[in-house]
Amino acid sequence: MDHLLDRESRFGANCYVDTRNAVSQPVPFTKAVIEGLAPGGGLFVPQEVPHLTLDEITRFADMPYPERAAFIYRKFNIDLPDDEILDLMYTSYGPNFDTPEVCPITKLEDNIYMLELWHGPTSAFKDMALQCLPNFFGASAQKLRGAGELNTGFCILVATSGDTGKAALEGFKGVPGVCVGVLYPDGGVSDIQRKQMVTTTGDNVRVWAMRGNFDDCQTNVKRVFADDAFAKDIEGQGFALSSANSINWGRLLPQIVYYMSGYADLVAKGAVSQGDPIDVCVPTGNFGNILAAWYAKQMGTPIQNLMCASNENRVLTDFIQTGTYDISDREFVLTPSPSMDILVSSNLERQLYELAGRDGSAIASWMADLNEKRAFEVDGATFAKIQETFSADSISNEECLETIRSVFKAQDYLMDPHTAVAYKTACNLKGSNPVLVASTAHWAKFGNNVYKALHEMKPSEELPGDVASLTGCQLNELIANETGKHDIPKGLADLDVMPVRFTDVIDANMASAEDAVSAFLETQ
Repeated sequence: MDHLLDRESRFGANCYVDTRNAVSQPVPFTKAVIEGLAPGGGLFVPQEVPHLTLDEITRFADMPYPERAAFIYRKFNIDLPDDEILDLMYTSYGPNFDTPEVCPITKLEDNIYMLELWHGPTSAFKDMALQCLPNFFGASAQKLRGAGELNTGFCILVATSGDTGKAALEGFKGVPGVCVGVLYPDGGVSDIQRKQMVTTTGDNVRVWAMRGNFDDCQTNVKRVFADDAFAKDIEGQGFALSSANSINWGRLLPQIVYYMSGYADLVAKGAVSQGDPIDVCVPTGNFGNILAAWYAKQMGTPIQNLMCASNENRVLTDFIQTGTYDISDREFVLTPSPSMDILVSSNLERQLYELAGRDGSAIASWMADLNEKRAFEVDGATFAKIQETFSADSISNEECLETIRSVFKAQDYLMDPHTAVAYKTACNLKGSNPVLVASTAHWAKFGNNVYKALHEMKPSEELPGDVASLTGCQLNELIANETGKHDIPKGLADLDVMPVRFTDVIDANMASAEDAVSAFLETQ
C-alpha cells in the first residue's frame, strides 16, 4: 500500500521559497497555503517545478478530473498523504460542478477551442481553484495543529474584482476554524456579481463594498497583511490572517491542472497530435491564470505561445511589449469586463521571479519601484525571456461587445465579455497552432453588457428604460428568451429571491479595512 504512505516520508516535501528572498528557510506546502503571503510581502513559489512526460500528460484523458488533479499534486510532493489528496480532489470536483467533465472543451471554429472554466457553483473560473483551496487549507491547518505548530483560527481576507469574492465565500463558508471577509469595489462589479456576494449564506462570512476601484481594495488588503500591529491585535482575538487571492499558491496550483488536462483532452479529440504544440489565450488582469499556463508549459505541456488578452486597462499588454510596467499616469478604465479592470497585477511578481533567474533582490527592487514610483523596468535579459513566450493584445470596449455579437450570430455561442476579450485576442494573434482560449465566466454573470452587445449598443449607452428597470436576473431571462440560451445556472437565476445580508460601504484606506475586520472577528 505504498500509495497510502505520506509523501513527505517517501520523497521529502517540495518546499516553497519567497520571491523576495525574505524567508530564510523554505516552508512546506501546508505552511505556504496557511500563510498565504510570505513575510516581507513576497509570494511563495515551489523550490522545484516537476516535469511530466508526454505519455503521463496524455493519459489524463482516461482519468476522471479529480484523479488528474491528484496526480499533478503528488508530482509536487506536497506534505499530505496520497489517499487524502485524492479524497480532497473528489470532494472539490464532484456534484458541485454541473458536468462530470468539470471543464469541458468546445470547438468554436477551426483551430480555436474554448476551455469552459465556469461550470462550478458560482459560474466563474475561480471555482476551479476555490472549490479546491478550502479543502487543502483545512487539511493543512489540521496537520499543523496536530503537530503543535498552529493554535489559532484564520480570517481569510480577500479583495475581489468580482468573481474571486463569491467563489471564496462559497468555498470557505462553514469551514471549521475559518472565517472569510471580502472587499469589492463599490459600483465596480456587475449587479449579478454583487448580489452573489451580498446574499451569501453562512455564519462565518462577511462582505464589504469599498469606495474606489479594485486596486484600492487589493492595495489595502496587502497593507492589512503587512501591518504587524494589527496581526498582534487579531491574534488576541484568536485569529491570524490568510489569503484566498491568487497570491496564495494554493489558489494557483489548481489552475495549472486545467491547462495540462486541456491538452490531454485536445489530443483525445484529435485536435492536436501528441507532442505537437498549442497556444493558450487568457483574459488577464491579475496574471494568475496565465501564470498557471506558464507553469503547465514548464511541466512538460506542449504550449508554445501564451497570449495575454487585455481590455482597455492594457498595462500588461504594454509591459509585455516594452518591458516597462508604468501606472504612474495611467487612467483606470471601467470596461464591460470588470474582473480585468486591474492595474496592479500581483502574480506578475511570481512570473518575473522565474524569468529573472529567481533573483529575489531584483524582484524586491522592482516591487519597491512600483510601490514608490508607480513604475519599474526589467533588465534586457528578463525582457527577452518575456518575449520568447508571451504575446499580447488589448481589446477595446467596442470590440469586446462586437465580438460577443458576431460570435453569437456566426457560431450560436454566447460568451461573456471576458471570454470575448480573449477570443478576439486569439483571432488577432493566432498562427498555425490550435489555440485553447480560457473561457472564464458564464454569460449570465454579465447580462447588462451581453444585452448591449446583442442589440448593437455602444458600451457607454444606457439601457432602454424598460430594460434598465429590470434586475440582473430578469435581464438574463430576457436575453435567454431572445437567444434561446436557457442555460442560466440556478445559482444565478435565484438571486432575486435571496435576502441581502451585507450592505456596509467602507472608505478606501487601511484603517477602515482593519476596523471592519476587527468588528467581524468579534462576532466569530
